[in-house]
Amino acid sequence: MRILFAHNRYRMQGGEDLAAQVEMELLRSFGHATELLEVDNKEIAGVGGTMKAALGTVYSRASKKRLEERIAAFQPDVVHVFNFFPLLSPSIHHACWEAGVPVIQKISNFRLICPGALLMREERVCEECLGKFFPWPGIRHACYRESRAGSAVVAAMIATHRLLGTWEKAVDGYIARTRFSRAKLVEGGLPAEKISIIPSFAPDPGPLQSSSGRFALFAGRLSPEKGISTMLDAWERLNGAGIRLKIAGEGPLKEEVQCRANGNGGNVEYLGALPRGQVQSLLGEAAFLVFPSTCYENFPLSIVEAFASGVPVVASGLGAMAEIIEHGRTGLLFSAGDVEDLTAKIEWAASHPAEMTKMRGEARAAYLSQYTPERNYELLISLYQRAIRARQTANA
Repeated sequence: MRILFAHNRYRMQGGEDLAAQVEMELLRSFGHATELLEVDNKEIAGVGGTMKAALGTVYSRASKKRLEERIAAFQPDVVHVFNFFPLLSPSIHHACWEAGVPVIQKISNFRLICPGALLMREERVCEECLGKFFPWPGIRHACYRESRAGSAVVAAMIATHRLLGTWEKAVDGYIARTRFSRAKLVEGGLPAEKISIIPSFAPDPGPLQSSSGRFALFAGRLSPEKGISTMLDAWERLNGAGIRLKIAGEGPLKEEVQCRANGNGGNVEYLGALPRGQVQSLLGEAAFLVFPSTCYENFPLSIVEAFASGVPVVASGLGAMAEIIEHGRTGLLFSAGDVEDLTAKIEWAASHPAEMTKMRGEARAAYLSQYTPERNYELLISLYQRAIRARQTANA
């Protein structure tokens, strides 16, 4: 099969960028021919670059032409879109539709139904725009980068392509990572019959190893919606008791994390941004992964990687996390944003080593049954094949 991927990279590498990379590697390993059309948000520089990006967010003729040329040269059986926002724009879906090539759109956030993409405002869940044809509350609340002008552009993109029928006629299949995400997308107006659930996956690091680490690990973007403040507050309450915390990553809260780590008496260690391999090595040594996000999330890759290494996860019981993690079996769930509850869960984990050891085996078992590359490949190829048959029927 010939698969053309399209992806708009973020300025700072995130889970979507990494997921795009590993999915392409997976398909190549099974012998499929792949190509990538990629743009990078680092191209947006200065006032001129920002204005150009804003004008093209709703419909970029330049991106459409680029994809048309790539389709003509590569002749793909299917086009798999990871992220199109903001530089590629939904014009690329129209390029595929006009060329008669089926399109699979991966859903990694809620951008198609929420100007802020996270169904979140002021560090709390917000669903005011859910189901609205024109998501005007997102403009009023300046949900995109705290800018009403920017939010208006994103809202216009959402509404324009609802009006054009892009999400119904120009996309042959959507990939949601969880049942929770799928339900929210349907509630937001996407066609239910086109949304398939394909969980995230991670390479198998090998047989379960016994953990020697007396520390918890956070690995990810240091931003407010990730629950960073809740996590740091909990470790301050522990005051050196229980278990240490290691933090790997970078983001807008980097300076705050550094400052609070330095003032925590060695109970919290900030490691900075680390190569992926080093993070995975740390994960294998950790007692558990902590994932305190205050937004719904979709399917965090770090949770899958933790399960692959047989590492339980202590996470907020919100959205996708509550679906992925079975409380008391593969990890522990706490009330999102509740410092006292998170502190209690950390203390329980530190004082129940036998139970945590049992969870390690259960986490590994969950990975082997649901989140391996082989399982993902089966589901993905099946979706591609259905999309190709549907497009062939429509074009006949």
